[in-house]
Amino acid sequence: MQLMHNTADDAATQSAPKLTYCTNIHAGEAWPQIMQSLADCVPPIKTSLGASNLGIGLRLGHAAIQALNNETTCSELLEFLRDQYSVFTINAFPYGPFHGEPVKENVYAPDWSTSERLVYTNQVAELLGKLMQGNSVADNFGSISTVPGSFKPWVAGREESIRHNLVECVAKLVDIKRLTGVEIALALEPEPFCMLETIEETVTWFSEYGFSGESCQQLGKLCGVTPAQAEQLLRTHLGVCYDVCHAAVEFEHAHDSFAALQAAGISIPKIQLSSALRVATMDRDIAAKLAAFDESVYLHQVIQRKKAGGELLRFLDLPEALQKLETRGTGLGDEWRVHFHVPIFLERLEHFDTTQFFLSEVLEVLRDKELSPHLEVETYTWDVLPAELRSSDISTAIAREMQWVMDKLGCKPVAN
Repeated sequence: MQLMHNTADDAATQSAPKLTYCTNIHAGEAWPQIMQSLADCVPPIKTSLGASNLGIGLRLGHAAIQALNNETTCSELLEFLRDQYSVFTINAFPYGPFHGEPVKENVYAPDWSTSERLVYTNQVAELLGKLMQGNSVADNFGSISTVPGSFKPWVAGREESIRHNLVECVAKLVDIKRLTGVEIALALEPEPFCMLETIEETVTWFSEYGFSGESCQQLGKLCGVTPAQAEQLLRTHLGVCYDVCHAAVEFEHAHDSFAALQAAGISIPKIQLSSALRVATMDRDIAAKLAAFDESVYLHQVIQRKKAGGELLRFLDLPEALQKLETRGTGLGDEWRVHFHVPIFLERLEHFDTTQFFLSEVLEVLRDKELSPHLEVETYTWDVLPAELRSSDISTAIAREMQWVMDKLGCKPVAN
């Protein structure tokens, strides 16, 4: 779904980004389950938004991609999409199961040091090229979000294999562009406790690894181009997926983050519009209520900012942070931000704030600058939210989130 500005101000002269939502909110790994969730949930969203063509940000794990290698299965998807829906971005971050069982740090496995991650992502890219082939030149850009290299505790000794495999993937994307005309960018998604965690770390990695002389030499040999041409291809096909929830948890600054990425020549193929839990001043009563968000499926990294001095304390998961508070008082009086995606239309929950204010800051920047061609609402924790936050069905909640974004941007949906 492409956006069009409602007013004839300067923003209307920008290339309008495409807005979608990520289907990782829907449970299911096998293709029949995914197809059923699309058939059940997507049409009501499209109707609610009054969109003539609704963008779908597919999340496809390894099992689904294997099924879609079959021509009959792929034709089923193409027939569903025909003239009603479009796919221009795919979430290839979770390789394996993502709902209904503990995921935690396994969501980063296999990481980019492995051939499994490379082969899987190449297959995702081939599918996206097939889904977008035949689009106009102005509508032939696709994005794939992925693991930011690796889980930070796993990185030591894997740096070179991670860099090597990412360049191999870029070579595949260059080949897809030559064969289909579809330009696809791989977008590494910084996340707390990952190899790429902060924007500062991300800029450093691209300088030392992603766009390094070694990477340019490697891609040049793979694609038969000069190192200078290879660098341009790397900058075209390898960038960042800026997840707003992750950035908020890290206490990043929107303007500074985007400025740093732009100054380093790092593209932002996708921005995931998301919001986290926030406690402005922690006390024991609030901590007891926060325990309701301690569930067993996902990691909920916690970053605390000390009131005195602003030092950041990092905890891998919510139980660890709550235990330190209980036994040592760590975090009392401080601001806490928790990696728990909550509906973006909520400024406040019953007992907590959210980081919606930060998302609003990001959207304000997007009103003025062309930062990314793809905007994706991503609230995947619907089935693990406390029951009182699930008062409506998924389709209604997704449509409400997307409408909230359009209202903030002063946009309306138009046909692609």
